[in-house]
Amino acid sequence: MTAEAAAVEAAVAPAVSVADNPLLADVSFPKFDQVKPEHVVPGVKHLLAQLHAEIDKLESAVEPTWSGLVEPLERISDRHQRVWGIVSHLKGVKDSPELRAAVEEVQPENVKLSLRLSQSKPLYQAFKALREGPAWSGLTAGQRRIVDNELRDFVLGGVALEGEAKERFNAIQQELTQLATKFSNNVLDATKAYKKLLTQPEEVAGLPATSLGLAAQTAAREGHAGATAESGPWLITLDFPSYFPVMTHAKNRELREEVYRAYITRASSGDADNGPLIEKILTLRGEKARLLGFSSFADLSMASKMADLSRAEALLEELRAASYGAALADRDEVQAYAASQGFQGELEWWDITFWAERLRESKYNISDEELRPYFALPTVLQGLWQLANRLFGVEVVPADGEAPVWHKDVRFFKVLKAGAAKAYFYFDPYSRPAEKRGGAWMAEVVGQSSLLAPPGQAVRLPVAHMVCNQMEPVGDKPSLMTFREVETLFHEFGHALQHMLTEVPEGMASGIRNIEWDAVELPSQFMENWAYDRATLYSFAKHYETGEPLPEELFSRLKAAKNYRSGTMMLRQLHFSCVDLELHSRFVPGQGKTVFDVDQEVASRTLVRQPLPEDRFLCTFSHIFAGGYAAGYYSYKWAEVLSADAFNAFEEAGLDDESAVRDTGARFRDTVLALGGSVPPAEVFKRFRGREPSTKPLLQHNGLLAAATA
Repeated sequence: MTAEAAAVEAAVAPAVSVADNPLLADVSFPKFDQVKPEHVVPGVKHLLAQLHAEIDKLESAVEPTWSGLVEPLERISDRHQRVWGIVSHLKGVKDSPELRAAVEEVQPENVKLSLRLSQSKPLYQAFKALREGPAWSGLTAGQRRIVDNELRDFVLGGVALEGEAKERFNAIQQELTQLATKFSNNVLDATKAYKKLLTQPEEVAGLPATSLGLAAQTAAREGHAGATAESGPWLITLDFPSYFPVMTHAKNRELREEVYRAYITRASSGDADNGPLIEKILTLRGEKARLLGFSSFADLSMASKMADLSRAEALLEELRAASYGAALADRDEVQAYAASQGFQGELEWWDITFWAERLRESKYNISDEELRPYFALPTVLQGLWQLANRLFGVEVVPADGEAPVWHKDVRFFKVLKAGAAKAYFYFDPYSRPAEKRGGAWMAEVVGQSSLLAPPGQAVRLPVAHMVCNQMEPVGDKPSLMTFREVETLFHEFGHALQHMLTEVPEGMASGIRNIEWDAVELPSQFMENWAYDRATLYSFAKHYETGEPLPEELFSRLKAAKNYRSGTMMLRQLHFSCVDLELHSRFVPGQGKTVFDVDQEVASRTLVRQPLPEDRFLCTFSHIFAGGYAAGYYSYKWAEVLSADAFNAFEEAGLDDESAVRDTGARFRDTVLALGGSVPPAEVFKRFRGREPSTKPLLQHNGLLAAATA
C-alpha cells in the first residue's frame, strides 16, 4: 500500500461503519434520502483509500491494451465520480453548515486523487505505448479518440512536470478548488442575506399576483404568520423569482433602486466578499498556465476546445457588430417611450427593465403575467415529453417512488425507447434560496457503460439530474412559469437528452463525456427553439384553471415579441464572454488595474450603457469563478451558432410536415445525441447538417440579419 492509500485509510474514524454508509452503496440510484453530512468524511476517505490502492495495483501491472489500461481506469474513475458526484450534488441542492464543513475537510484529499490520476507517469506511458503499439489498429474510431484525448489531458494535467514545478502546480490546483468552493458559498450566503419586509400596499404596487403570493408565502415562512398576497406583509429577497418581478413590475422606484443596488453588489463586501478571491483565482490560473508552457490561461483552456482565442474573439466581434446598432435602437426606444409616459430625465439601470416591459406590453399587448396561467409546470412537462417522442421516438414516463430523492418536490422519470428502459432522470424544479444555489443545470449521476453493465444486461443505463429554480406553487396553484422559464426547462432537458440518448458503449465517451466544452451547449440551445414551435407550444399552453388553449392572437403576439430587444440581449451575453476572455488572456492582477476596471472597459465597446461604477456582477459570476466556464463562456455563443443552424434544418424540411420533422429528428438523435464524445463535434455536426455551420441562421432567428448585411 502506498503512503497516499495508507494515510487516507488511517484517517477514517474506526467508529464509523463503512458497510452502513449510504454514500458508498453500489447503486445507480443513490440513497439521497439517507445520505447525511456525517457520512461524507468517513465515506469519501474510505473510498479514496480503496482507489489509491487500486491505482497502486494498476500502475504496477499496467498493460498498453484497452482491457489492460482503459477498462480498469474507467472502473476507478467511475467509482470516484459516482460518490463525489453525490456529495457535489447535495452541496448544490441541500447546502448546510455541516455539509460545507465535511466537504472542506475531504476536498484536499479528493483533489489529491485527481492529481495523482492526471499525473501518473506509468499510466501516461501506457497510453503512449497503446497509441504507438500493435493494439492501436484494433481499436474503434471512438476508442482511439478516447486515447488521444487522454494523452492530451495528461499533458494539461501536469504529467510532464517535475520537482518544484510539480509541487507548485499541485498546490495551485488545491487552492483553486478551495477558492471556487468559497466563491460559491459566498454567492449563496450573500443572496439569502438580503431580506426586505414590506407592509404597505403602495410599496408593492404593480407587482403581479403571483409575485405577491410568493412574497407573502416567503414572509410566512420567516415567521410572519397570517401573511397573505392581498394584505401582506411581503418579503422581498434577491432570489431570482423574487428579484426579477420587482425590477420588471414594481412601480415603487425607490424599491427598484434599493433591490437593484443590492443585487449587483452581492458578495462584494464583508465576510462574503468575492473581490479578493477573484484576483487570487486569476493569479493562480495564470501561474498554472505558465507552468504548462502556455502564455495565458485562455490558451490553456482552449487547448481542449473546438475554438482557439482568435477564432472565439472573431466570432464574438462578428456578433457584436451585427447587434450593436440594434441595441442602440433598443436603448433609445425605451428612453423615448418612458418620456412619453411622463418619465423625466435619463433612465437609470433600475428603470430599464421596468420601462422595457411597459414598452413590450404597449407594442405587443403581452406580458409574462398574462402568459403565466397558460404555462403550468405539469402541463409544460407533458408537452415537453410529447416533443421528445415526436422528435426522437422516446417516451418519458413518471417513475416516482422507484428511486430515493433529496426533497419532497423532486420528481423521478424513466425514458423508454422501443418500450424498453433507456435512461432515468431526477427533476428538481423549485427555488429554495436557503439551501439551493441559483440557476439551472444538468449533471450526470451515472453514465452509460457496457463495461459497468449489471449482470445480464448489455449496458448500465445513464441517469441524470435536471435542476431548475422557478417559482414554487403558491397555495393551491401549480407552479406558473414565465415563458423564459419554459425555455430554461427545454434547455436543461436538451443537456439531459444528450446524456441519456447516447449509443456509445464506452463510458469515457458516452453522453456528454469527451465532448469539447464549446460544443456541449448545442443540444440544450437547440431545444429552446421548440418552445416557439406552434405544434409544440399548443401541446401544453393551456389555462391551468379552465383548460382553454392559449388564444391565437396571444400566440401571434408572443411570436411577434420574440426578438424584442434581441440586440440588447445578444450584447449582454457577448459582454460576459468578452470580459471572461479579457480577464483570462490579457489582464495581469496586481498591476494597478482591477477586474472591475476591466469590466468597465469591456463594457464601453460591448454595452450601449455603462454599468454603475459600483457594479460588482463579477463577484457572482459563478460560471467562470466557481464553474467550468473559465475562458469558455463564449461557448454559449459558439454552440448557439451550431444550435440555430441545426434547428434551421427542421425549418428547411418544413415544421408543418410531420413526417419531415420526425425524419430530421431521428437524424439529430442518431448523430448529435447518439454519438456523444466518440466523434469530434465538428464531424458530428457535418454528419447531421451535411455541411459546415453558418452564423446566418442565428442572426436570422434573432432578427439581426439585416443589420449584419447592411
